[in-house]
Amino acid sequence: MPKIVVSIDGVVTREVQLTKDRTTLGRRPYNDVVIDHLAVSGEHAVMTMSGSEVHLEDLNSTNGTYLNGHAIKRQLLKDDDTIEIGKYQIKFFDKGAPLAAAPALNPTASEPHVAAPVAVTVAAPGMGPQAAIKVLSGAAAGREMALVKVVTTIGKPGVAVAAITRRPRGFVVTHVEGSAKLTVNGATVGAEPALLKHGDRLELGGTQMQFLQQSTD
Repeated sequence: MPKIVVSIDGVVTREVQLTKDRTTLGRRPYNDVVIDHLAVSGEHAVMTMSGSEVHLEDLNSTNGTYLNGHAIKRQLLKDDDTIEIGKYQIKFFDKGAPLAAAPALNPTASEPHVAAPVAVTVAAPGMGPQAAIKVLSGAAAGREMALVKVVTTIGKPGVAVAAITRRPRGFVVTHVEGSAKLTVNGATVGAEPALLKHGDRLELGGTQMQFLQQSTD
């Protein structure tokens, strides 16, 4: 089954299997794939699937849709094609592998807007410093998720999503999408990465979390 992998600045934000005849991409929340960025139109592009073929079509977007570096109006997609929408890169895989498994820290039905760690996306080449995110509020309060991957996304799609990335000098966090803001120790964090230190308090979509990291001394 075909799938797409969405990333920004090398940080994978999601993987989506293409199971529908039409998969819409854009900034508006009713799209199948919401890309919350000012350079992205409300209804930016659509992927249409017919049999084994998937076509990408630009929906008269303001800034255009690019395929492998070229602006397109409508184009048949091939395995490993790269789509650019705004600052986002979208990799198309003709025969997508199963989606990455998410740890059991999803929000409960009674608290649909609680942001909790929801997906681990890219395997780390080495362990490096040990770190974790501890949830302090909401349905998953008290639970910890070890940051054993290069990129871990947290949050609730459509509300707020952030990415924690392991780098050689430590961990950084960025706000990926959603109207709810991300704060670290009360300071708002946007697309520019913020370096995390042991004990830092994060808040995303109304859920409070704490970054924990073992000393490397």
